Amino acid sequence: MLDFDLADDGYLAELAGLVAIPSVSRDAAPETMRAAAQWVADQLRFAGGRVAETGGHPVVRGEWLGAGGAPTILVYGHYDVQPTGDLAEWDTPPFELAVDGDVMRGRGASDDKGPVYLVLKTAQAFLDQEGGLPLNVKFLFEGEEEIGSPHLPDYVTRHAAELVADLVISADGAMWRPTEPSLSLKSKGLVSLDIVVEGAATDLHSGRYGGTVANPLHVLSEILASLHAPHGGVAVDGFYDGIPELTPERRAEIAAVSFSEMDYLTGLGLAQAHGEPGYTTLERLWERPTLEVNGVQGGGKYTVIPHVALGHVSCRLVPGQDPRRVLDAIAAHVAARVAAGAAPGVRVEVRPDEAAVPAYTISAGHPAIRAAAAALETVYPGEQVLLACIAGTLPATDLFERVLGAKTLFFSFSTADEKLHAPNEFMRIRRLREGMRAWEQLWRLLGAGPHRLAPSRAGRVGAHRAGANPGGDSDRDGG
Repeated sequence: MLDFDLADDGYLAELAGLVAIPSVSRDAAPETMRAAAQWVADQLRFAGGRVAETGGHPVVRGEWLGAGGAPTILVYGHYDVQPTGDLAEWDTPPFELAVDGDVMRGRGASDDKGPVYLVLKTAQAFLDQEGGLPLNVKFLFEGEEEIGSPHLPDYVTRHAAELVADLVISADGAMWRPTEPSLSLKSKGLVSLDIVVEGAATDLHSGRYGGTVANPLHVLSEILASLHAPHGGVAVDGFYDGIPELTPERRAEIAAVSFSEMDYLTGLGLAQAHGEPGYTTLERLWERPTLEVNGVQGGGKYTVIPHVALGHVSCRLVPGQDPRRVLDAIAAHVAARVAAGAAPGVRVEVRPDEAAVPAYTISAGHPAIRAAAAALETVYPGEQVLLACIAGTLPATDLFERVLGAKTLFFSFSTADEKLHAPNEFMRIRRLREGMRAWEQLWRLLGAGPHRLAPSRAGRVGAHRAGANPGGDSDRDGG
């Protein structure tokens, strides 16, 4: 058993250096993103860590291939973060890791810098104390996950031969809740789009022109409202196409999960649930798709009629849905509203975003799930491991399956209640050590014993290359 002997404040002081880098992939300067990538690469020196170029923000690569005959895994995570939102809502500066009792607060602490960090420390502990890892490990950390990983597909496709592995393990993808260990068997897909309504050539004085021309915000509001029926279901024809019926067996499994709707709502400051009828709250969260209006832009708190109104819409998808068909259905719905006279005197356009990610699933019987459950049972003795679903989206999972032919195991030690993407994001400090211990056990179980992951050609190639150039790589296309 490894000895993670560094004091908590030592781990936190080191992690603070990564959190301090404001690596907001949506709008950070390239040098800021590269600084975060280099920080991670420096932690991967034992595996030839390096920054590698993509068409956007760089990735971080590394590999330790010294376990001859053992399986090969690819560890995935990301160093980019979401924008801070309103700074006034933060209790402490977002890019200063703050300790508050038993939690650490800061942007990226939970998603995904903290979970990535604990994997790095696990690998370092193996090398320091045992001189090697129990299996071959490749590392791929990207800087664009929070904007849909737009450049990762091209990079992975071009470097597939170097990244091939028997299994991908993601340090991203939070556990369901902090009260019990959990593994996720699904993650939802994602499409997003803008609905743009344009009116006059410029903003207009609402006194001089009000009541004489169409207001783009009024038109946009009507279109957005039409996307849902009053009861909460999506009113777009074709949106639900391809989704299999929820079986009685699956409904029984979900009903058996300990879940209090009252506690769920109370924690959100709400008194009533809302959504697609005919399903429980947990069924909607885990098994049903969603369409949400995430933002509206236009005008402001001053007396104008804006010349442009913009609505940001996203959909979380479930197995059976085709992302492109969902986008086409929404575009057809908007076009039908315009043709029916809902937008007199203005121009309406639907602009889909580039990323279109299908839902992802891994079987409960997959060897990686069995090994991960055993690892968690070691760290949390007496606790039953819950098999849950991720209501969010991890774009890389579908990519790894298509290009590398490898399933992805979600093995993150953040939890869904830690204000991911919101002000005051935090992570429980104890999860650092718990996560290190669990990653240690998982790697041991996958590398040997009854839960050993059968090495495929990836393992044999990895073992062969390790003898000639451990930690090396034929492609060093970055700093």
